Amino acid sequence: MLAALAVFCLFTRLPQAFSNGDDAALAAAAFTLTDGKYRVEAGTDAPQSSTPLKKEEVKPAANMIRNETPQRDKSEYYDSYASHDGEAVYSVGEKTITNDGTYVGNFFIKNRTGLDLDFESILKAPLTFSVKKNSKTPQVLIYHTHTGEAYLDESVDYYYESYYSRTRSEAFNVVAVGNKITRVLQNRGINTLHDKTVHDSTYDGSYDRSAQTVNADRGRYSEISVVLDIHRDALGTDDNKVKTVFDHDGKKAAQIMILAGCDPGNERGFQSWQNNLSFALKLQHKAEELYPGMTRPLSFGYFAYNEYICDGSLLIEVGTDANSIDEVETTGELLGEVLAQVLL
Repeated sequence: MLAALAVFCLFTRLPQAFSNGDDAALAAAAFTLTDGKYRVEAGTDAPQSSTPLKKEEVKPAANMIRNETPQRDKSEYYDSYASHDGEAVYSVGEKTITNDGTYVGNFFIKNRTGLDLDFESILKAPLTFSVKKNSKTPQVLIYHTHTGEAYLDESVDYYYESYYSRTRSEAFNVVAVGNKITRVLQNRGINTLHDKTVHDSTYDGSYDRSAQTVNADRGRYSEISVVLDIHRDALGTDDNKVKTVFDHDGKKAAQIMILAGCDPGNERGFQSWQNNLSFALKLQHKAEELYPGMTRPLSFGYFAYNEYICDGSLLIEVGTDANSIDEVETTGELLGEVLAQVLL
């Protein structure tokens, strides 16, 4: 009887929805839900609501929405659509962070140093390194200091308390983003090595271990001049995670944040930091030129991480732990194209 009633309602309400162009009526007639996403003005850091959702507020119909990408094996990971009886469920908000800091060309820099630099001149300065197209040996190295940093399995506006955004599954962590970047660079004729070594079995010493990996790879392949440490960020609170997004061809992709360090007093052995900054500025500029909204303000501060290793060494955060794996893989492909256009 319920099924018959549902069909009757559907055919009764669809003509009304199409006749008046009412999106809400059309959604109701088709038994669909709006995406339920939170909206925050671009560039603001205002926190999202941190009130936990009650379990019954996660509608079954929303859980049935699927992406058109091949299904990934979640048996060793978290599943948004699985049964989570008895668990608390919390919210995911989204924001686009752009206009914050110093405006340079077509993008913003968050200058956390207080240094008065001519960013425009540094942007225009030539790169101090180059890559060879169609080389038989690697020119670019992609690696991950925090290899286990992971993403949501699906694009949803909720997560259960059992969600833990770290995994060794390369289908859901930053390695998946590195794979996309590598594929695009290879297709553009830039020989790229993607080192998937795990460095974060424990957090302590992870940068020391990843530096050893980078130095070993560069020892084997002396022509590597670009070294990118791909991470992801985490924003929000324990009960309200925030993902960063921008629109690309009508679908959501994750924003990136480029980190460029400095060491004017040579306290970190990072004398060539302005060369790294020049590279970072060029990537930021090209990303905004090709894909407006792709970048969060470039983070410029007193840190080195592994950027001291060579002039082409940068740390880039792709999305947050609330972005879906599909969103960050899309961004990985776009970042690969940005890199190719800057380097070739």
